[in-house]
Amino acid sequence: MEGKPFPDKDAVGRRGEAVAARWVYTTGGKVLYRNYRGPKGGEVDLVCRDGNVLSFIEVKTRTSTDFGRPAAAVNLEKQALIVRGAMAYLRLLNRRDVPWRLDVMEILILPGQKPAVNWIRGAFNTEEMRRELRKKQNR
Repeated sequence: MEGKPFPDKDAVGRRGEAVAARWVYTTGGKVLYRNYRGPKGGEVDLVCRDGNVLSFIEVKTRTSTDFGRPAAAVNLEKQALIVRGAMAYLRLLNRRDVPWRLDVMEILILPGQKPAVNWIRGAFNTEEMRRELRKKQNR
């Protein structure tokens, strides 16, 4: 099969996470943890401080727009994993008064261009996600 070779998906993901971490830093935030994995499952790509808010960020990186926006890949199952990871991280802090939110950062890496970044703050919330999961289970 000739033509453009398929990029290494893991390498693209790592590059996207590096771009996202730099973006957080350059916009005044701080990355506290990368690739957090909860002890009982759950995962968060970046745990950051964005102002006074703890931000749990799912990074989605693409090398084309052929399959739509990167954030569209954050389905209900993926959201549940992120929430589980965020809850585990919050338990480690042992503080209930920390303001937090669930974000998605879209990274688009196109040949010959600087990466494009779209940080979707508050991309989804736990109540909305739980309602959608219940609907899906009842179908």
